Amino acid sequence: MFTFNRTALVLSFGLALAAGTAAAADLPNKPAPYGNRALSDKADREIVITADTKWINVTNGETVQFTMDGKSFTWHFRTVGDEVAFQLSKIAPPDFSNVDKLRVFVAADPTYR
Repeated sequence: MFTFNRTALVLSFGLALAAGTAAAADLPNKPAPYGNRALSDKADREIVITADTKWINVTNGETVQFTMDGKSFTWHFRTVGDEVAFQLSKIAPPDFSNVDKLRVFVAADPTYR
């Protein structure tokens, strides 16, 4: 009987934690590792990715529309920490091919320096 209650308690806690994490991921103002998708009409600027693009510089808090080969997506950068760098492929949709080597450099928001 004790084992069943303990197992049920652990299972209940795990399910509650998973539900809370899923709900938190949908909050628009909650910092995520890199930010969140955004509506294209909310973009502060557009970055056109070409074969000559070597890296991308953005600022934390900025919303950017990325365009490549007639496709686009918009991202609101909301990172934890001052400065972050990561591969664009971590946030790009699957139809954005050949962006594995492009690094995004997120500078700290000057408002909070």
